[in-house]
Amino acid sequence: MMIDGKKLDPQFATALGSVIGNEPCSNAGEFRFSLTEQRWEWSDELARIFGYEPGTVEPTTELLLSHQHPDVRADIEVVIKKFVECGEPFCGRHRIIDVDGEVHETIVIGDYETDDEGEIIGTAGYYVDLTDALEQERNETLSEALPDVIASRAPIEQAKGILILVYNLNSEQAFAVLKWRSQQTNTKLRDLAAQLVEDAKQLDPNSAGIRSRFDHILLTVHERIRQESDNTV
Repeated sequence: MMIDGKKLDPQFATALGSVIGNEPCSNAGEFRFSLTEQRWEWSDELARIFGYEPGTVEPTTELLLSHQHPDVRADIEVVIKKFVECGEPFCGRHRIIDVDGEVHETIVIGDYETDDEGEIIGTAGYYVDLTDALEQERNETLSEALPDVIASRAPIEQAKGILILVYNLNSEQAFAVLKWRSQQTNTKLRDLAAQLVEDAKQLDPNSAGIRSRFDHILLTVHERIRQESDNTV
């Protein structure tokens, strides 16, 4: 996958497709927003989610807003205004309409980007399209491909519950997100789920901005698993 001629994480190219059975990475796309330049970058996969052939459209804030579902557009406009003004990640549940008029149920998972001095210069993240995650036959395929899931069900169910609460997902969609992170980071699903549960316990549920902080946890959970592994060697 390429953004502005730069090669991105190769694992991302196949993670979501293997989770929900579509073409590789057809159900996820990466974005970046430069706060200083006020400029968007979309991966080819994200362009396709919105219904565009890669390279045929320049992503802008106005274009992004035009694809929001009318039922949520007013709320999303407020969120995106904060996003483009101060770089605050616009994480959470989004309902978008592609160029063909098809509705997509998505979640946006984002995190801050900083310079060497720690100053926020933008944000980056993923749109994860969960529209097809409810198909029963695909869920059965996942179960067949993951025999160790049954033995590790408790932490996985707990992690699913957290995702359901934070992103307003259903059970199948939450499992798809967990499996995406597992495959993208080459981390065992049960280990990732267990660490995610432990990390989530450190969050104050009454504090502001909990969703954006959870995004950071979700995008970096594998790093703490590897740190603990290295410390035990």
